[in-house]
Amino acid sequence: MKNLKYILSLLLVIIGLFIINVIGSLVHKRYDLTQDQRYSLSNPTLDLLDQIDSPLIIDVFLEGNFPAEFKKLQNETRYLLEEMQAYNDNIRFEFSNPVEEGENVAEVAGQFNEFGMTTIPLKVKENGKETTQTIFPWATINFNVKAVPVGLVKNVVGASPEQLVYASIQNLEYVFAESLHSTLNAKSKRIAVLRDNGELPDANIADMFRKLGDTYNIAPFPMEFANQDPDKALKALQNTFDLVVIAKPTKAFTDKQKYVIDQYIMNGGNSLWMLDAVAMEDDSLRNDQGKTIAFPRDINLDDQLFKYGIRVDPSLVVDLYSAPLSVASGDGSDAQYIQLPWLYRPQVPSMNTNPINTNIEKPVLFNYANPITLLDNNSGVNKIVLLQSSIYTKIESTPREISLGQVDIEPLESDFQNGQQPLAVLLEGSFHSAFTNRVLPDGSDKSNFRESAQKNPKLILIADGDIISNNLDARGQPLELGFDYYTRTSYGNKEFLLNAINYLLDDTGLINIRSKEIALPFLDMKKTAQSMSTWQVLTIGLPLAILFIFGLIYNAIRKRRYTR
Repeated sequence: MKNLKYILSLLLVIIGLFIINVIGSLVHKRYDLTQDQRYSLSNPTLDLLDQIDSPLIIDVFLEGNFPAEFKKLQNETRYLLEEMQAYNDNIRFEFSNPVEEGENVAEVAGQFNEFGMTTIPLKVKENGKETTQTIFPWATINFNVKAVPVGLVKNVVGASPEQLVYASIQNLEYVFAESLHSTLNAKSKRIAVLRDNGELPDANIADMFRKLGDTYNIAPFPMEFANQDPDKALKALQNTFDLVVIAKPTKAFTDKQKYVIDQYIMNGGNSLWMLDAVAMEDDSLRNDQGKTIAFPRDINLDDQLFKYGIRVDPSLVVDLYSAPLSVASGDGSDAQYIQLPWLYRPQVPSMNTNPINTNIEKPVLFNYANPITLLDNNSGVNKIVLLQSSIYTKIESTPREISLGQVDIEPLESDFQNGQQPLAVLLEGSFHSAFTNRVLPDGSDKSNFRESAQKNPKLILIADGDIISNNLDARGQPLELGFDYYTRTSYGNKEFLLNAINYLLDDTGLINIRSKEIALPFLDMKKTAQSMSTWQVLTIGLPLAILFIFGLIYNAIRKRRYTR
């Protein structure tokens, strides 16, 4: 009977464990106990995962022996994909090493580069020796017949491997969500880049719109069309495009062109304005005298912006927190570029007060920026300052002479007392038309004229047209936006503008993912190297010492017990 009870109890335990195991395989719950919720997917990401109804394969080329920093990126990528797979079992992923045994690393890297997937030659220090290791920081999302590359490393020029990995992990969910969005959804939003008023040439805005082209449809819009037939131009603009971008116009807008932009906004259209109220360029200083005249630039938009509740003053913002200017020293082949302190190039850190300006690691670079004045003439428009100069700011009126000789004058802090000046502002709400109580331009349809805006459109004004301008290399090819070719420094212009355009196009989900902050603990490698011997003694010697002491105590107790 006792044996029978024992067998029955054992069978009940086995059956109970089996039932628990079956229930656990069918119903399970994952808990994220981290303070920053790093292993919890954002709601916009979950919405994208809900759209996947057939197998989606993700190949990750991060397999192999990596330095500790990139091992952390590998692990964080795996954790993220495991969370996605747990939410939707149609997702499958695999980590692989693209370089098989016996293959030439350079040849494989060349194949990756042909598809725009650049590799990273990483210098690794180990035991006092330095070697170069090629990293393939990419993944590909394969869904139906479409394959989309995913860059796992965020390009931060000049950053240490630790800083590079930290920025990349911060950006990890965003890059996968953005690529999933491109894979699952056709491009539905369209961006119009206004032309015919002396805007920046295509080469200088190529990097920004190349990146935006992955998600949105982009096309130039000739504003000369507005001069010929403003009514048709307005219909074409509002029926085709979701966003208008004005990138550093240098020629004055006509009333017909202004009318088309105004009524586009009144009909609910969103817009991004990047304007210069002062004509001043770095190239103007590269002459024998090293000086030029900065003067106000009238593009005939002041009255329109005034009606919207904002004004760009024709003055220059001079900031003690600024980036250097590169100037050639010497002649011919002996010429070298030197960096001069140049207070007309404010470096503006992220304010973290809005999804647009949150989690931008690098400061945003401005060049001959102008102060923005917020007016109280339209209470229906909400104005939010996105970027502003430092507290040590001076405002210089124009026209005035700008000379490279100014670098020899030591700036006095007492002269920089104008306080923080708005440089980028978001406007949302009920706009009023700049053409209310005015004679409308010829060719406009007066029956469709709107005095106030519908749907509370959004407008972002940036008082620097060069914020979107990328440098060109020696061959005239566009460099990444925010990268200073001469100082080899990266700035946050691209991230800021991406956030701004995502916000204007109501892609707030992507912004919220980008704004997610993750706190990662990294080892201090210098302290680790200095205290390595101490920790080796503690981790190896201390357990042996404890075991030895325990053995002595045990033998002493045993002898004492049995000698009696």
